[in-house]
Amino acid sequence: MAPNTQRDRHTDTQATDLQVDAQRLLSELQQLAGFTHCEQTGQPEVCAVTRIVFSDDDMQARTWLKGLYAEAGLSVREDAVGNTFARWEGAEPGAGAVGTGSHTDAIPHAGMYDGTVGVLGGLVAIRTLKRSGWTPRRSIELVMFTSEEPTRFGIGCLGSRLMSGTLDPAKADALTDSDEKTLAENRVSAGFHGELSGVRLPSSHYQSWVELHIEQGPLLERDGIDIGVVTDIAAPASYRIRIEGFGGHAGALLMPDRRDALCAASEVILTVERAALASGSIDTVATVGTVAVHPGAVNSVPSRVDLQLDIRDTEPDRRETVMLAVRETIHELQARRGVRIHMDEVNADLPAHSDAAIVEAIEAACAREGLSHRRMVSRAYHDTLFLSRIAPTAMIFIPCRNGVSHRPDEFATVEAMQNGVAVLADTLRMLSA
Repeated sequence: MAPNTQRDRHTDTQATDLQVDAQRLLSELQQLAGFTHCEQTGQPEVCAVTRIVFSDDDMQARTWLKGLYAEAGLSVREDAVGNTFARWEGAEPGAGAVGTGSHTDAIPHAGMYDGTVGVLGGLVAIRTLKRSGWTPRRSIELVMFTSEEPTRFGIGCLGSRLMSGTLDPAKADALTDSDEKTLAENRVSAGFHGELSGVRLPSSHYQSWVELHIEQGPLLERDGIDIGVVTDIAAPASYRIRIEGFGGHAGALLMPDRRDALCAASEVILTVERAALASGSIDTVATVGTVAVHPGAVNSVPSRVDLQLDIRDTEPDRRETVMLAVRETIHELQARRGVRIHMDEVNADLPAHSDAAIVEAIEAACAREGLSHRRMVSRAYHDTLFLSRIAPTAMIFIPCRNGVSHRPDEFATVEAMQNGVAVLADTLRMLSA
């Protein structure tokens, strides 16, 4: 669909009466960013944030957020994995709720907007609706998901996977971190008790779900578009690959006798890149994001390398074509280089498709706010991907500077956040009526 760049309000719509306090949102984002032990650069608009799930920073941030929820008059509950629900009770409490929210955990040396705009922006949207005098018929529920980032346990969207029933609770509890401490041990130490089987929500819990997020890409800013309306979320998959060769002294082990695991790993990495580029679609993206070399000494031939591969596509079949090329390379490398290669699938998820009625509601809200918008695909995946298994969903994107994310210079303007919250609030109002 061509972008709607018409900024005049449509003749069949009226401007909303929603007054968004975007400066308060910015202030609270800055306060939330303070729950980190990252060394700061001292540069304006550059804020390094590390907030790993169940760390001291994460737990302090959760306590602070619950204080904001209570101040806003929302009831709060937490489940066994730490997903946090802040609920504005509607006139019909038994009706399926309208949900919104995102995550507040952050990978090492990330920025202050990823996920957090959806949590604090959702709170500001609720405050805005309350201040306008709105009374929802359906309850509106704000969710802060546990461990959207895969940093600690190697799998992303942990909380939403459990909520949607797409991750086996026993397997989840057995996941380990770098200290070989299980999720079960971590969550109990953090104060989250009970069986993970109780985290799953019934399909009737949410009548609709909308997540606000920075784009994490350059298209909206590049084209001068205010709002992105997400129609599809790419299907993510991740793999762990171990290459085992034969190492030894860098001076004494002769070149013809080597089975260098890192050289073999480099061929795997380049195959990933070539195969993704050969797919013919910009929606195919593949990344080897970690390389752990053993023993990791300049004067030692690498004997073992561990890789982590992230691959995403809106079409699972196209994603699988890339993986077929990787498997063929692995088979050929084992024969030619004399190495052993093991590949384990961590996850291979299906894409999400937005609900047409919610997409139309977001577009109607953009029209009432006089904001340009375009329909677009999310190549990054979000908790909404898994909520789509149990509820109709869609997402609202706002521009971020240069499309940068997962870096300290990640940035969204106050105006962009104000626009996003206004559209979210108006959409929540329509869906909760």
